Amino acid sequence: MERGRSQPRKRDVALATWGLFVGLALLLFAAGLFGTVLGVRSELVKLPTAVSGVISAAYYAGFLVGARVALNALGRVGHIRVYSALASLLSASMIAVGLTDSSPAWIALRFVTGLCLAGQYVVAESWLNDLATNATRGRLLAIYSLVTTGAFGIGQVMLFALDARLITGFAVASIVASLAVAPVALSEAAVAPVVQRAAPISLRQLATTVPTGVGSCVLIGIAHGALIGMAAIYAIRIGLSPAVTGIFVAAPNLGGMIFQWPISAAADELDRRAVGLVIALLATAFAALLLVSPDHGAIPLVLITVLGGFTFPLYSIAAAYTNDWIEPEHVSAAASQLVALYGIGAVVGPLVAAGMMIAFGAAGFYWSLVAIHALIGAFFVYRMSVWRSPLNKLPVSQLSLPARVFFLPATVVALGRKARKPQQSEPAGRQGPE
Repeated sequence: MERGRSQPRKRDVALATWGLFVGLALLLFAAGLFGTVLGVRSELVKLPTAVSGVISAAYYAGFLVGARVALNALGRVGHIRVYSALASLLSASMIAVGLTDSSPAWIALRFVTGLCLAGQYVVAESWLNDLATNATRGRLLAIYSLVTTGAFGIGQVMLFALDARLITGFAVASIVASLAVAPVALSEAAVAPVVQRAAPISLRQLATTVPTGVGSCVLIGIAHGALIGMAAIYAIRIGLSPAVTGIFVAAPNLGGMIFQWPISAAADELDRRAVGLVIALLATAFAALLLVSPDHGAIPLVLITVLGGFTFPLYSIAAAYTNDWIEPEHVSAAASQLVALYGIGAVVGPLVAAGMMIAFGAAGFYWSLVAIHALIGAFFVYRMSVWRSPLNKLPVSQLSLPARVFFLPATVVALGRKARKPQQSEPAGRQGPE
C-alpha cells in the first residue's frame, strides 16, 4: 500500500466517482457520435485520404496542449471546475463543425475537441489515481476504461439514425456534451481530490523512473490513433453503408468493454508487462486475420471486435504500471504526461494508417495495425529482458480466474528473460526507478 494513504472503503469510492463516471459516459457518447459523423461526412464531401488523416491527427495534437492546460488549471481551480469548463468548450466546438464543410476549419475545431477531451482524461485519471492503491489501481482504471470505451462505442453506433450530411448529428453530440456537465457539477466538493498545485514531474524524470510506461504509452497511442482515426474512412472506402460503418467503428469498443475487466484484473496480480505482451501479440494476430478475411459480413465484425478487446486495455495497463512507480504527489502531473505521450503517438497513428492506405489501398489500414501492435509486443519483450520482476504477485493457488487464464501464456513469453538489473521485490508503493 502507498505510503501515507489509507485504503478507501468501497462506499467512499462509489460516492467519490459516480458523478465522474456518469459525466464521462455522456461526454464519450458525444465524442463517439461526433467523430464518426465527421469521418463519414469527410468521405461524403470526398476529402483526400491525406487530408482526412491530418484532421484525425489534429484531434490528437490537441491532446498535447490539453494535457498541459488541464494540469495547470487543476492546481488553481480544482477538478470539478476544470471538467465543467472543458465540457462546455467541447460542446461549442462540436456544433461549430457541423456549420461548415471547410477542411481548415475542421482541422482547427478538431484540435479544440482533442484539447478538451485530453483535459477531461487528465481530470479523470488524476481523480481516480488519487483514490487508488497498487492493489486496486488496475481494476479502478478498468472501470474507467469500460465506461469510456463503452459510451464511445454506443455513440458511434448511433450514426445509423442520423444523416451525416446534415447538422443534426453534430447538434445531438453538442447537446449530450452539455448535459455531461451536470453530474460532475452536482458532485459534492468533498469527494473530489483536494485542490493543490501538482508536484511537477518532467518527461525526462518520468522516462528515467518508468521507461516502460513512457515508451508503451507512445506506441499504444499510435495504435489507437490509427484504429480510431481511420476506421470510419476505411469502412466507407470499402463500400459499407453509413449504418454498417457505425457498427464497424463501434465494434472495437464493444470488445474493449468485454475484455477490459478480466485483462486489468489479471494485470493487478501478474507482471503488467507480461499481460501487455500477451494481449499485444493477440491483437497483432487478429489484425493479421482481418487482412485475409472478407471485407463484408459478420467475420470482419467479429475479428475487429476481438482486436479492440485486446488493444484498448493496453493503455490501462501502461497507466497502472506507471503509477505503481511514482510518488503520490506526482499523480496529477504523471497523468498529464501520460495523456500527452498518448497524444504524441495518436498524432502519428492516423498519418501512418493514411500513408499505408495510400501505398497499399484500403488494406493498408489493417497492415498498419499489424505492424504497430507487433512493435508494442517487441517493446514489452525488450523491457522484460532488461528489468525482471516476479511474474506473479500472489501464489498461483491464490490467483483469480482472469489471472490464471493469463498465467500460462505470460509464463511462456516470460521464459528466457535475461535480467540486467534484477528486482528484489515488487514495487510496494514507490521505491526508485524501474
